[in-house]
Amino acid sequence: MEAPLFTNDAIVFGILMVSLGFVFYTESKKSGFWSKFYKIVPGVLMCYLIPSIFNSMGWISAEKTQTYFIASRYLLPASLVLMTLSIDLKAIFNLGPKALIMFFTGTIGIIIGGPIAILLVSIVSPETVGGVGFDAVWRGLSTLAGSWIGGGANQAAMLEIYQYNQASYGKMVLVDIVVGNIWMAILLIGIGKNNKINKWLKADTTAIEELKDKVSSFTSNITRVPSLADLVIILALAFGAVGLAHFGADNISSYLVNNFESVADKTSSLSSFSSKFFWMVTIATIIGILLSFTKAKNYEGAGASKIGSIFIYILVATIGMKMDLTNILDNPGLLVVGVVWMSIHAGLLILVAKLIKAPYFFLAVGSQANVGAAASAPVVAAAFHPSLATVGVLLAVFGYVVGTYGAMLCTILMEIASKA
Repeated sequence: MEAPLFTNDAIVFGILMVSLGFVFYTESKKSGFWSKFYKIVPGVLMCYLIPSIFNSMGWISAEKTQTYFIASRYLLPASLVLMTLSIDLKAIFNLGPKALIMFFTGTIGIIIGGPIAILLVSIVSPETVGGVGFDAVWRGLSTLAGSWIGGGANQAAMLEIYQYNQASYGKMVLVDIVVGNIWMAILLIGIGKNNKINKWLKADTTAIEELKDKVSSFTSNITRVPSLADLVIILALAFGAVGLAHFGADNISSYLVNNFESVADKTSSLSSFSSKFFWMVTIATIIGILLSFTKAKNYEGAGASKIGSIFIYILVATIGMKMDLTNILDNPGLLVVGVVWMSIHAGLLILVAKLIKAPYFFLAVGSQANVGAAASAPVVAAAFHPSLATVGVLLAVFGYVVGTYGAMLCTILMEIASKA
């Protein structure tokens, strides 16, 4: 692979921040071209798309820099703390069962989507979904099922369980990145048309609006001009919690791996509990929720969630940097499988959302809690409103828990479909 033009982390981070600055500056325009442009294209999508264009041009690469790792391991947990600082947990529960229904609908969509995609593609191109032994395509697709229901840990577990030829594994990773990121981009576009979609779904958004209003009302009552002390304390809370989250994640993960064979065994359905990332996100979210019961929640008035939102947008930019638009047409056969698979997932979500009149928020976050896991579910949730980021995290935790089980069921069905 040819080296990108810029590999220095500081330079890459500077490019990403300038990109974000450009988007926010142009989006703030109230008239002219940019005002019309952002009525069609959501700003959050541009924060994602511009870095992907730079990556596609060979200027930067997520593989040659630590910016994504830093954003996902340090800024993401910090943002989760700051965005849950003022959360009303009771109001979250008042959102009702539709969030869980849409999450599990997304899970079922992935489980049945894989085998159906294999059956459909095999009609036109049987060699695309063929292969024998450890080269069998269904084995490779098992890693996609792990990734799209749970996350990276579940994906790794599937690779270990089904022993897919690792020389061909890169093709599956490409499908994962390309199809997963295109779907995320579509969801972000939908956020810009949220009201129209909800009208079509005949969705009752009362509980969501009440939560947003409650947080906004609380914020307006305690809003003040932040002092230097306020800002330093906000960052101290955020990154102190990040330190605790990493400390807890390291120790919990090590303890479970050393004391429970089922967790240490990568072929086990419990192996996702060995993931430090899983525990880091979980602990950071718990700390944020605990702080919401203390006077620390008043730092929302000094801009805690706004700082958290900045961290989320930086994460969005680093996720976009992983997308190479020039690879979209590589391995067209496998990409078709991925597109068909994701279309079934999306179609089932839309059908169920229409039937139960679920808001688009639940559809988008329920999907990303599966497909994107904890790295992108809060991103999509926060794009609706910062106070909703916690919903994305809580659902993503479910994804980690059911990911390996769901992926194993999906893989069994894919093996049957490939031999049909």
